[in-house]
Amino acid sequence: MSVQERKQRERADRERLIVATARELAEQQGWDAVTTRRLAERIEYSQPVLYSHFRGKREIIGAVALEGAAEMASAVRAAASVADDPRTRVTALARTYLEFAERNPAVYDAMFRLDGGLAFAHEDTPQPLKDAFAALLESLGEVAGDGVHPGLFTEVFWAALHGLATLTRAGRLPPEDTEQRVQLLVDRLPVA
Repeated sequence: MSVQERKQRERADRERLIVATARELAEQQGWDAVTTRRLAERIEYSQPVLYSHFRGKREIIGAVALEGAAEMASAVRAAASVADDPRTRVTALARTYLEFAERNPAVYDAMFRLDGGLAFAHEDTPQPLKDAFAALLESLGEVAGDGVHPGLFTEVFWAALHGLATLTRAGRLPPEDTEQRVQLLVDRLPVA
């Protein structure tokens, strides 16, 4: 391995450490607790080293969001892949999405609530975000119904899931009724 390859590997390792530490701190204490000073102390590097990877907290949030999007896409695809019909796939997708949001609140916030400097629904949208949407579209597109644009249907269904995740987490919807809410969504699909 060349010196340059070793340095690139070490840089990538430091970057992963910064993101993992930010994520851990955010999950434990919330995003307000994530500061560059605190991260530098936890990873035992100076703040200038941290700034050599990320210009600030906003970019760190963006990195956590991209990592979370990749994880969510993988989880949704895995859940949908074991289902044998469209309704069961959508039910598995919805459950998995809501479980991901519940288990990873800080990551979910980085993905959808906080400013991570990421563009959504644009040409320059980062690939992990496009892939997460594609993971939803793969199952939801097949149940959109005749004459309904699959992408628009996916956006609306996603918005419903996001609303359920956000309102449940905020204590505005009782969590014990989550399964009934998922079933109500799935029961209204135009597919038999």
